[in-house]
Amino acid sequence: QVQLVEAGGGWVQPGGSLRLSCLASGRPSSYAMGWFCPPPGTERAFVASARWSWGKGYPYADSVKGRFTISRDNAKNTLYLQMNSLKPEDTAVYYCAAEMDYPSRSNAYYSDYSHWGSWGQGTQVTVSS
Repeated sequence: QVQLVEAGGGWVQPGGSLRLSCLASGRPSSYAMGWFCPPPGTERAFVASARWSWGKGYPYADSVKGRFTISRDNAKNTLYLQMNSLKPEDTAVYYCAAEMDYPSRSNAYYSDYSHWGSWGQGTQVTVSS
């Protein structure tokens, strides 16, 4: 497993931007990494993932397409989430996750939070006026 530490959350007005980061220890280069957030009263919902080596691309939840951008810097062992055009409904604790990346596993597999084994402590994002 890898250890994950998120940063970059905070308060922002609607329409604003935030950039989350997730520093990974261990050997994260062979891992898929992703972001999840739990809507109130529900399990952790998929936001986006970065599967570095298998040409799987960067899947996004429909609700954030065109507004959020996930990226990773393997040299710095860091995953990022650039959040633009933020809406009040984006308010949540955002969790970074990591899991071994196998080419045989589909992007749908990695959109299920229960398939991820390593989690950070979460960072709060609040969008309000």
